[in-house]
This record gives sequence, structure tokens and C-alpha cells, in this order.
Amino acid sequence: MQLEITGHHIEVTPALDNYIHSKFERIVRHFDQVLNIHVILEVINKTHHSAEASMHVSGNHIFANAREENMYASIDALADKLDRQILKHKAKLKDHHRDEGGRRNLIMAEEETTETE
Repeated sequence: MQLEITGHHIEVTPALDNYIHSKFERIVRHFDQVLNIHVILEVINKTHHSAEASMHVSGNHIFANAREENMYASIDALADKLDRQILKHKAKLKDHHRDEGGRRNLIMAEEETTETE
């Protein structure tokens, strides 16, 4: 996983860098096919801090943003949003019942045509 952190109107300190790395380890622990993550930290004004992330995973592109009064709170909210989206993406990949209804209906239609002949 490649993690790129950019700051707009804010210097990315080693403390922020370590905090972001620790938060995003949880996401990688849930889904190991994360290719790269680009995190943008921004100070909008003195009272609003924004964090947004763009994540490329196998077969999809995931984006989330969060705005809070504290930079650490916005990073927490961002990590929570991305975690929910990753778990949803993982569930969609693992769902083997998505096509089942279509195949079952096709088999039932074939059985009805063979019975009528």
C-alpha cells in the first residue's frame, strides 16, 4: 500500500503523519487489496479542518471527506467513513448470491419448457 499525504495551508508534521498511518492500518487490516491512498489535509479557516482521501482498491475507486473543528477529529471521521466503505465493498465482492436468482429462474424456465414438450 502506498500512502501519500498532502497538506493545504497546513504543514504535515511527523505527529500527523504517524496518526494517519496508524488510522489507515485498520483499513488495510480489513481489506488487503488497497493499492494506494492519497490523503489531503486542509485548514479552511481557524475553526474548520478538512480531511479527504481518495483510495484505489482492486476494481474500484473510493472517496471520502470529513470536516471537523479539530484536525485529529476530521482524520478520525475520515477513517471511519473509509472503513465503512471498504467493508461495504468487501461484502459486495464476497456476495455469491447476487446472480443466484437469475440462474434459478433460468433453470426453472428450462424445466417448464421440457415438461410442456
